[in-house]
Amino acid sequence: MIDDESHIEDVAHEFAIAGEFVCGEEVYSGHINSTFMATFKRPSGKVNRYILQRINANVFKDPHAVMRNVEMVTRHINWKVLRVKRDLGGQTLNLYPARGGRFYAQGEGGGIWRCYNFIEGCQTYDIVENTRQAYQAAQAFGSFQDLVSDIPVEDIEETIPDFHNTPKRYQRLMEVIEADVKGRLASSMPEVEFIRERQAIVSKLLDLKDAGVIPERITHNDTKINNVMMDTETDEAVCVIDLDTVMPGLALYDFGDLVRTAVSPAAEDEQDLSKVEVRMPMFEALAEGYMNGCDCLSDAEIEHLAFSGILISLEIGIRFLTDYLEGDVYFKTQREAHNLDRARTQLKLVEKLEECEPQMVDFVARLAKARR
Repeated sequence: MIDDESHIEDVAHEFAIAGEFVCGEEVYSGHINSTFMATFKRPSGKVNRYILQRINANVFKDPHAVMRNVEMVTRHINWKVLRVKRDLGGQTLNLYPARGGRFYAQGEGGGIWRCYNFIEGCQTYDIVENTRQAYQAAQAFGSFQDLVSDIPVEDIEETIPDFHNTPKRYQRLMEVIEADVKGRLASSMPEVEFIRERQAIVSKLLDLKDAGVIPERITHNDTKINNVMMDTETDEAVCVIDLDTVMPGLALYDFGDLVRTAVSPAAEDEQDLSKVEVRMPMFEALAEGYMNGCDCLSDAEIEHLAFSGILISLEIGIRFLTDYLEGDVYFKTQREAHNLDRARTQLKLVEKLEECEPQMVDFVARLAKARR
């Protein structure tokens, strides 16, 4: 573990960073990897900042495969932005080479580290504040999907098997419920029953894929709103980040996660469930932005955009509840029953989205008709 600035400096010096190390600090964001910011000063006096991340090997069993995927995707996007879209206003993540020419380094005490450029003048949002932010984030993820749509699916490795396999997530929860190794089941029975009542929908999207109705694509797989860097002055989307989960998947899961993280003003771990609601203007901005950014969506994918938010919210609720019952072994927690609070928030959102589904379906249909 890194516990002081000297360790951050040691890791930073493994990468091709010019200048003198000034300081380092931990960045507390995300549930999985450990993230640090390193500041360097060049002889000219210019100060640059860099992001150092240690890949969580408990989650990503093959961190080298993660790095191969990230390297391929960032190179492809950089090439396409410059050569195809010629959009020099946007920025993409760039990996810095380590000693020996690789794009990762072995840290002290083990662990795989990588170094990214820090994009100045940007920020992320955990909760969407307005429809402009929602539209921009959705367009950014839609454009990301479009940019990687011509990478052969077989060229990208599956780094977390069955990551968005909702039926298997459901089955795992049932096994954990049966075992109840931490004696926590009694405190979560209403959530368990809510999920059981929706067993019939957990395989809907994968059934469509298996039937050839919707395609498998290279997808981001973690399209939380805070994985888009926004310009602090204009709220314009600048860069999609957190590419560790890029692998074969469904575009509908990506859009569904956008809905999950943007339509409600409540935080992901909100304990006051009365704050969980569906802001229809936010959904409309997401749908319009994503469809405008992603030209490759099929009619069948568009038809199921509204449903995708319900399913991914249910899936994430299942994952949080599973982790709670297992003893908080996957997601980072900051308090007792943190994962149970997260699960309750997600399941309340499922309920609210189900109520709004007819309106969402109608809006997407009107968008689809207008773009024909």
